Amino acid sequence: MDPSGIGNDCKNEFCIDNLIAARKSLKLCLEKSKTLGLALEKAGPRLEEINQRLPSLEAAVRPIRADKDALVAVGGHINRAVGPAAAVLKVFDAVHGLEKSLLSDPRNDLPGYLSVLKRLEEALKFLGDNCGLAIQWLEDIIEYLEDNRVADGRYLLNMKTSLKGLRELQNDGERVHLDGGLLDAALDKLENEFRRLLMEHSVPLPMSSPPLGEQACIAPSPLPVTVIQKLQAILGRLIANNRLEKCIAIYVEVRSSNVRASLKALDLDYLEISVSEFNDMQSIEGYIGQWGKHLEFAVKHLFEAEFKLCNDVFERIGLDVWMGCFAKIAAQAGILAFLQFGKTITESKKEPIKLLKLLDIFASLNKLRLDFNRLFGGAACIEIQNLTRDLIKRVIDGAAEIFWEIFVQVELQRQSPPPQDGSIPKLVLVIHQSWKHKKFQEMILVNEVSKIIKAVDLNLDTWMKAYGDTTLSCLFAMNCHWHLYKDLKGTKVGELMGDSWLKEHEQYKEYYSAVFFRESWAKLPVHLSREGLIMFSGGRASARDLVKKRLKTFNEAFDEMYRKQSGWVIPERDLREKTCELIVQTVLPVYRSYMQTYGPLVEQDASSSKYAKYTVQGLEQMLLSLFLPRRERYGSFKGRPTGSKIDNGVDLRRTASAVA
Repeated sequence: MDPSGIGNDCKNEFCIDNLIAARKSLKLCLEKSKTLGLALEKAGPRLEEINQRLPSLEAAVRPIRADKDALVAVGGHINRAVGPAAAVLKVFDAVHGLEKSLLSDPRNDLPGYLSVLKRLEEALKFLGDNCGLAIQWLEDIIEYLEDNRVADGRYLLNMKTSLKGLRELQNDGERVHLDGGLLDAALDKLENEFRRLLMEHSVPLPMSSPPLGEQACIAPSPLPVTVIQKLQAILGRLIANNRLEKCIAIYVEVRSSNVRASLKALDLDYLEISVSEFNDMQSIEGYIGQWGKHLEFAVKHLFEAEFKLCNDVFERIGLDVWMGCFAKIAAQAGILAFLQFGKTITESKKEPIKLLKLLDIFASLNKLRLDFNRLFGGAACIEIQNLTRDLIKRVIDGAAEIFWEIFVQVELQRQSPPPQDGSIPKLVLVIHQSWKHKKFQEMILVNEVSKIIKAVDLNLDTWMKAYGDTTLSCLFAMNCHWHLYKDLKGTKVGELMGDSWLKEHEQYKEYYSAVFFRESWAKLPVHLSREGLIMFSGGRASARDLVKKRLKTFNEAFDEMYRKQSGWVIPERDLREKTCELIVQTVLPVYRSYMQTYGPLVEQDASSSKYAKYTVQGLEQMLLSLFLPRRERYGSFKGRPTGSKIDNGVDLRRTASAVA
């Protein structure tokens, strides 16, 4: 065998064995790699979990790595920060425990409600004072932990964010956030209770009280003491929470409305009248009289009561507060309207009667001078003071201006005709009524008054001569002389003119009264003469004809005289009644006797109504209705056609029963 061939076979066999061994080794490596890959695949999530836990583990072990002194000190810092925070949380829980009580109705237990509210205020004050401190301590411990690297950075970041939010809440109305608006809700309920107490006990003053002007006493406080005490208790809590202005607004609204309701019953629409709405002073003079009485009533009984009540309710707060409150009530309730009405009167046109009305206004204001000074004398009432001073100045200036022009007006009036009804001239009435009780101390004023009175006397003489009817002239003179005597006697003007001057007017009145009767009513009875009427002397028919003739003459004379004088006026009631009574005594007895004696002669005649025209009662009524001012007249009593009656059902025609 060839040795070289054997050698080659051995080499080939060796290579094959190596290849087989390499294949086995490679296969084993592949299996191991596959096993390792599977193991690594399973270990991935675990490694990720470990990776995520490493930061917390690092934070947990960081204190172990921190400085020993820092670790020792951190406990004290934490305790100091947690203590205030725990106290704040405890009080905060207590605040929420008060919620049920404070959301209930205060009227059920006002003292208890106020007590709980005060506890809430104290709790909120504690929270307000200590929240900032707790936040500051927490901020300090976070800063310490951060500086000494003994806490995780993310944990510290979260803490910083939370504390920043708390700090912002503290700086932005911390109370609202601390109690969730509970205190404001409770205060709103107290305001509502304050209003309720006022409204339930604010009742308009009844107008069934004694007549205006008769009540001189000061009105009592219009609220019970217990109610005032409740109002004061509520005010204490509201003021402590800066709600005084709201309380005052509620009080002024309710009480001024109550005063307006009291005044409404007086029908004060006239206070709104403007100068352009009336033609002359006479058209509103009645309102001026009412104005004085209404103003006195308002001041002495309404504003006086409000003044006292403001003091009772707000006295603990201070003078400026309650005086300011009263000033607002007075202004809103209507005192300004009273003053404005007076100003309107001063702005009206000048006329003699305005002097009297200006003096009436001045008298009303002067009567209330002490009340005005006491009620409206404070600084808060400066608007009322200014309007009052302005009104008084306007009244005085206006009255003085008219007074100094009166003499000229008296002289100018002399050129005008006298009153057609024989009454007193308006200017004379105004002058003397205005001066009845006025004092005249300045000599220049005394001389002016004397000069005016003498000018009035001259006017009266001139007007007397202007009448074409002597009887009417006498009635006019009788009216004027009696007016001057009666209205000036016992007055300063009367004293100024002297007793002889007054006596002279009284004598003139008596003289013209006698002439008036002689020239008018005294002529009637002569028409009812009995001459030639001896019964049946000339036969019954002759007597009847004579009676008819005389009755006809009497009726014609009476009708004419009554027609003429029914339009005449005697303004003074006592003089009018005395004059009418004298006429009745002059005419009626003669007429009654005549009709009783001779009435039967004509009573059976078919035309009896032409002669027996009046009953005695009807005639008396007609005579007593003479000389009434126009506003007092209620109808005519003149004879009517057959079958007619006056309004009250009295038949003025003669009947047998009437003359019997």
